[in-house]
Amino acid sequence: MARKDHSLIQKKFGENLQKIRNDKNLSLRELAAKCDVDDSKISKIENGKFNIALSTIIELAKGLEIDAKELMDF
Repeated sequence: MARKDHSLIQKKFGENLQKIRNDKNLSLRELAAKCDVDDSKISKIENGKFNIALSTIIELAKGLEIDAKELMDF
């Protein structure tokens, strides 16, 4: 997979994460408090600037109280 494709996936993932977080009326800090991910890292993820690990996806899903697969549904 080309680097351009990776960047697009990161961007789409971040947009989806931000949408779900906003739909749940959570700030970055509130989500960070609910999971083991720093708010500045969440911001970078939402802006497509951070390539995350599977464990981070699971933590974010836990904090959002959703299945991890919903974060990948974009």
